Amino acid sequence: MKKSNINNMDVKRFNRNKLFRCVNRNGRLSRTEIVEKLGMSLPTVLSLLGELAQMGLVREAGKLESTGGRKAAAIMPVHDARFAVGLDITAHHVSFALTDLSAQVLKHVRVIQNFEMSPQYIADVAGKLEDFIQEAKVPKQKILGVGVSIPGIVDIGNSNILVSHALGISDVGFEYFSRHIPYRCSFINDANAAAFAEIFDLDSNLTAILFSLSNTVGGAIINKAVGIEAGGGVGSHLILGDNWKGGEIGHMTLFPGGIPCYCGKIGCFDAYCSAKVLSQHTGGTLEAFFEQLAEGNSRLAAVWDTYLGHLAIMLNNIRMLQDCSIIIGGYVGRFMEPYIELLSEKVKRLNTFRETANFIKICNYRVEASAFGAALLFIEDFMESV
Repeated sequence: MKKSNINNMDVKRFNRNKLFRCVNRNGRLSRTEIVEKLGMSLPTVLSLLGELAQMGLVREAGKLESTGGRKAAAIMPVHDARFAVGLDITAHHVSFALTDLSAQVLKHVRVIQNFEMSPQYIADVAGKLEDFIQEAKVPKQKILGVGVSIPGIVDIGNSNILVSHALGISDVGFEYFSRHIPYRCSFINDANAAAFAEIFDLDSNLTAILFSLSNTVGGAIINKAVGIEAGGGVGSHLILGDNWKGGEIGHMTLFPGGIPCYCGKIGCFDAYCSAKVLSQHTGGTLEAFFEQLAEGNSRLAAVWDTYLGHLAIMLNNIRMLQDCSIIIGGYVGRFMEPYIELLSEKVKRLNTFRETANFIKICNYRVEASAFGAALLFIEDFMESV
C-alpha cells in the first residue's frame, strides 16, 4: 500500500484553511451551519474557530434570526485584518487597486502616465502608490504587500522581467521597480494577474484560457485544481510554461505575411485584435467606439464585424487545441456582453464539430482586473498560511 504524504498537521491546516475560506466567503454563519457546509464535526469546528479568533481573523457578531428555538451566535470574518494593493504598469498609465481578505475591490484609481525607463518615473509611481494608500486610510502595518502587474515575460525564478515589448525593456530586475516601495512586492504578468482574479474565489476545478484584449493582447492558461494537495498561489492555478511564456496568445501568428505587430513580427493576433484596432477609429477612446457602435454607426459596425471575424478564428483554434472554456477579458471584454451571440455565431461556423459556442465566457472583473489580480497574490499567500 502506498504511504500517504499527508500527515495530521497537513489535514488540520487544510481544514482550518477550508473553514476560514468558508466563513470568509459566506459572511455570517452559525457554528451548526459551518458543520453542515463543511462536513466537519462540531468539536473540530469549535477548535478551529478558536484558533482563528486568536489570530484575529473571525469573531462573534450578534445572533442570527431564529428558525425556532434559541438564536444561534453569528460567526463573521474580520475582513479588514489584512489588506493588499495591486499596481498595474502599462505603457500609458498606472492603475492601483486595494483589497482586503474579502477579496473584493475596495478602491481603484487609474492615472495617465507614460512609461519611462528612468529613476524619476519609478519614484513618481511609488509616490502615487503612497498617495493611494493614504487616501484609502489603510493602516500600513496591515498591508501584506504590493503586487505589481507588468505587460511582459515575468521570470519569477530569476526575479526579473525577461522582456516587455509593450514597455520597450528587457532583462530588468524586479528591484528596479520596487526600490522605492516600502512594502513586500511580488511581480506577475498582466494577463496572468487578470486570470488569477477570475479564479481566485472559485470553489471548483476549472480549465480555461483567458484572452486579455487590451491595448496589447495577452493570455493565460488556467488549470485550477481543488484539493488538499493542490496548494495555493498563482503557480498552482496557472500554467506558466517552461520559460514563463505560457499563454502568449497575442504573438501567435493569425495571418502569415499579415500586418506588422509592435513586437517586430508580422501577422500576430495582437495586430488584429488589440483594443487599439478599435479605438484608433474614435480618437483613441474605446468607450467612444462602443458608444457610436451602439448608436448604429455603419462604418464602425463594419470594423467591429471584421474584428469579431478575426477573434473568432483564434477562439476556434484554441478550442480545437484545448477543448476548454475561453474567457474574454481586457478592455474589450468590458464591452463584449451585448455582442456575445454575434461572436458565437461566427465561431460556430468555423467549428469542425458543429458544437455550440457556449464555451465562450465574459470576464467577471472588468475594471483594473490586472491590478486587482496582482493584489490577490498576497491575499492568497496569507490565506494559505492560515
